[in-house]
Formats: sequence, C-alpha cells, structure tokens
Amino acid sequence: MSIEFPKNIIKGTFSVPKKKDQKFLRAKIQKVLIRDEEFLQISLFSDKQVFHENIEENKIDTELNKLLNYYFNNAEISTQDRIYRYRITSRGKLLENHSKNNSFVSLEHNKKKKYLLPEGEIILPLIDLGVITPNGDIVKNKYDKYRQINRFLEIIEDSILNEKYLRIIDFGCGKSYLTFILYHYLTFVKKIDCEIIGLDLKEDVVDNCNKIAEKYNYKKLRFYKGDISKFKEKDNIDMIVTLHACDTATDYALYYAIQMKCKYIFSVPCCHHEINTLLTDKKMNIINKYGILKERFSSLQTLYELIFYPIVDIRHR
Repeated sequence: MSIEFPKNIIKGTFSVPKKKDQKFLRAKIQKVLIRDEEFLQISLFSDKQVFHENIEENKIDTELNKLLNYYFNNAEISTQDRIYRYRITSRGKLLENHSKNNSFVSLEHNKKKKYLLPEGEIILPLIDLGVITPNGDIVKNKYDKYRQINRFLEIIEDSILNEKYLRIIDFGCGKSYLTFILYHYLTFVKKIDCEIIGLDLKEDVVDNCNKIAEKYNYKKLRFYKGDISKFKEKDNIDMIVTLHACDTATDYALYYAIQMKCKYIFSVPCCHHEINTLLTDKKMNIINKYGILKERFSSLQTLYELIFYPIVDIRHR
C-alpha cells in the first residue's frame, strides 16, 4: 500500500517488527542539517548495531513507505504542530490518526551554527584558499574545510586570556593557510596587537608566503627559512603553533616552546617518518610487508614516544 506521509517531518519512530527474526528491531527518523541542506536521517537499530542513512526530500515518502510496508507495523511521526500515528493490523489494514502536538519540538538542529568567521565576511585568505567566493559565500564542496578552520580558531579562542599583545611563532608553517587566517582573526576580529613569525625549510614556500602577506598588507606577519632544531630566537614568545611539522620537527618545536616558557602551545604531532626509517630489523618483515600496517604501527609508536618519553631528551637524539 502507498501511504502519504506529512511534509516537514521533524522526528519519528517505527516499531513492532513484522517478522520475529528480522534484522532491524526499530527505527528512528530525524531531520538534520548537513552543509546547509536538510535531510531526513533514518537510523535502523539491530540487536547490537545502528545504521544511519540520510534521505533527500524527494525520496522521503518512498523510504518511509518501505519501512512501514516491509519492516514495521507501527509508526509515530511528528511535525512542528501535529503527531501522526499509523498501525498495520494483522489483516494488513492501515489504521491512522493524528492529534495536535502539544509538546515543544526543538528545531535546534536546523539552526545554522554561529562561526567565528561568519558566512558573508570578505576574508582574503579564505578566498585565495577557495573556501569562500569573492562575495563571502561558502563554496559548497569546501564546507568541511570551512568548519575545520573555524574549529581551529575556536580552540584558540577558548584558550587565550585577555591578551592585548601576542608574539607567535608557527614552526613548520608550510603554505601557511591557517597562519594567515590566525593573523586575520587575532588582528582584525579580536583586535589584538599580534606579531606572527612563520618558519619553514623551503625557501620558495617562504618567499611566496612573504609575497602573500605583503599583498594582504599583513604588516606584522613575516616568514623565514630555517631549521626548527637550530632556531635561536627566544625573546618574549607568547605562543607556539606547530601543526603536522614533519618528522622530529614537532619534538623540537615543543622543546623550544618549553625553553621559551610560552603561555600557549598549540600542537598537532606529526609524523612517523623517523619510526619508519628504523623498521629495518628482519623481525619487522611482517609489518614492512604491508604499507598500511607499517603506517599504523609507526603512528602508534610515535604517539607512545610522545606520551612516555620526556621531551627534553630531544637534545640527545
């Protein structure tokens, strides 16, 4: 039978399985917002697992009919103002009724999250990165990157105190996308007198970053070619940022951060290159034989070293 379900469904449940031995015991539906698009999420529950699927609007009726015709006998579906109930009898007859929805149904999941860099702002680094258009609109397939960037800034925002001046070093800055965005946020949004130094081994990358900083008129953002392990500047550094600095670069960056007595350290360790080069013993052949196994083992061993070995020992490696 074909059932016409209400529009603008907020949530619902399906219960009473048609067969005693069927895989799915119950189902829940809920409207969700993904990258500014609304979907109806179906969650199917088995004895030990749950399976999720996001359904586009034009397929909702088809999928809900499938649930009630093939898997379940009962359904209760809520919109903002009504509750609809459906029951399939043992003889296959459909019984349905509806009533006013007196309980408050939260639409919080449909509200747009307020980001530190809100949509509509003209932010040059985000335009050049291809995350937003020159008009400030988020590029559809870059929404995940936009969220990641804002999450990075949220971590900074939640950590720093009421600072009026910050001197920052970004060790292993690479192409410095986040460095430019961090400078923009601290300088123009937070109104902090901010000076950032980016350090990287690649001369062409450093030259390009300095040209971009000049183009943006970011006067207190500059980049230098240099090795983290030989870095000597130790005066009044407030913050160290090191995101995926390669090989032992993260270790050196953290060591110098401690030596400089920095107030803030933001670090994502990377990577397992050093461990990779040490896996030469014949006993490790079973690991070396499979690239993915070698990568995972090296990552775990790197994490183990970062947790259990004192960082000051980096001087003796």
